[in-house]
Amino acid sequence: MAYSPTHTAIVILNWNGLKFLQEFLPSVVAHSAGCEVIVADNASTDGSVAFLQEHFPQVRLILHPENYGFCEGYNWALCQVEATYYVLLNSDVAVPQGWTQPIIDLMEADAVIAVCQPKIISQQHPGLFEYAGAGGGMLDALGYPYCRGRLFETLEEDRGQYDDVQEIFWATGACMFVRADAYKALGGLEPAFFAHMEEIDFCWRAKNAGYKVLYNGQSAVYHVGGGTLHKSNPRKTYLNFRNGLALLYKNIPSRELFSTMMLRVLLDWVAALRMVLAGQKKDAKAVLKAHRDLLRNRSYWQSRRQAQRQKGSFPDMPGVYRGSIVWQYFVRQKRTVREL
Repeated sequence: MAYSPTHTAIVILNWNGLKFLQEFLPSVVAHSAGCEVIVADNASTDGSVAFLQEHFPQVRLILHPENYGFCEGYNWALCQVEATYYVLLNSDVAVPQGWTQPIIDLMEADAVIAVCQPKIISQQHPGLFEYAGAGGGMLDALGYPYCRGRLFETLEEDRGQYDDVQEIFWATGACMFVRADAYKALGGLEPAFFAHMEEIDFCWRAKNAGYKVLYNGQSAVYHVGGGTLHKSNPRKTYLNFRNGLALLYKNIPSRELFSTMMLRVLLDWVAALRMVLAGQKKDAKAVLKAHRDLLRNRSYWQSRRQAQRQKGSFPDMPGVYRGSIVWQYFVRQKRTVREL
């Protein structure tokens, strides 16, 4: 198949997400003119594949023999896709007409932009930003991720305050536009993460390689969030805490590694104690298991080489808040990014 120089492939990774495909895939197919729509299936058992074959024969199917998780699932799928741009899109996202064009136009105008995301709005509450991505992903000086429009569990109303184009630290994996040659050059998503925070690791590596990560609020999509793994699930707690520390260990410069890691571990223990006091003992155990497994996993230890390429100080990188959002949120009661 011959592709135009700006061919865009929208790739949805699916695992037992039949209800989301039924609800949201029609908008993706109808509103993504000029793009190839692909579903990569992680060995679903809920009838997803049969549904796609019967109702969406125009959608290309890539079938994995087993559940590879988010990271390997996309890596295996994208190595079979020829395109100029990949769009990694969650199955629980509704899109409006023409949603891809503002972002593709932006990336076409600057070859240094490797990654870009649109504005992420809550599908259930369209007046609010959605947790996973909101108005663009940032990190604080201790590596805690947050978003413009979302601090911890506090979501801002969308009043047009983030309808801008802004360099950010990370773009959400719920709807992430990626330059295909950059994806390949960077080795794709980190398989050891399985799922959660893999997009932050990818964007950090992209920045270390000299690329830019941008947000374009001129495009917006509507995300359910927590569709495959709810935020109250201890498995999600485990992945977030394990990968949060792995993210730092992999990427932060050596001169800042020890102090940052020690502070993060201490704050994780404080978080685990709060979970115990709140009756969330399974989540507290998940935090401790995350720390144990991080120490045991040699693949993280072997990937420190990428951090050595980083120049300058981590807090000086674009998209990093030099303070602590934990202090600002829980002690100083700051609830929006503009209050920081």
